[in-house]
Amino acid sequence: QTQLVQSGGGLVQPGGSLRLSCAVSGFTLDYLTIGWFRQAPGKEREGVSCISKSGDTTNYADSVKGRFTISRDNANKMVYLQMNGLKPEDTAVYFCAADNRQWRNVCYDTPGNYDFWGQGTQVTVSS
Repeated sequence: QTQLVQSGGGLVQPGGSLRLSCAVSGFTLDYLTIGWFRQAPGKEREGVSCISKSGDTTNYADSVKGRFTISRDNANKMVYLQMNGLKPEDTAVYFCAADNRQWRNVCYDTPGNYDFWGQGTQVTVSS
């Protein structure tokens, strides 16, 4: 069974940085498309970023472009979301997600395209 265990997150001041990690087990990471999502109180879950199985394709929400970077380390079964220049509006619970159905060189940033989810981690950006 595919499991995703998240780490990282916490409280950071505006302009600060955090790195979220997602450890994948139960499935070869090479065969998984990975997405990062977030959900703020009272709002729907939204796509933040995704990376294709090949690693050649990445997508970012307009709100995080130039500030966040997604990466994957297939050998160590880890996926990361580096978040720089954090803003108060980035405050949310962040989730990593995985899917094995998508084509190798594409990734979709909608929650319905992902079957496996991490437990979520809180990111709070506040002074």
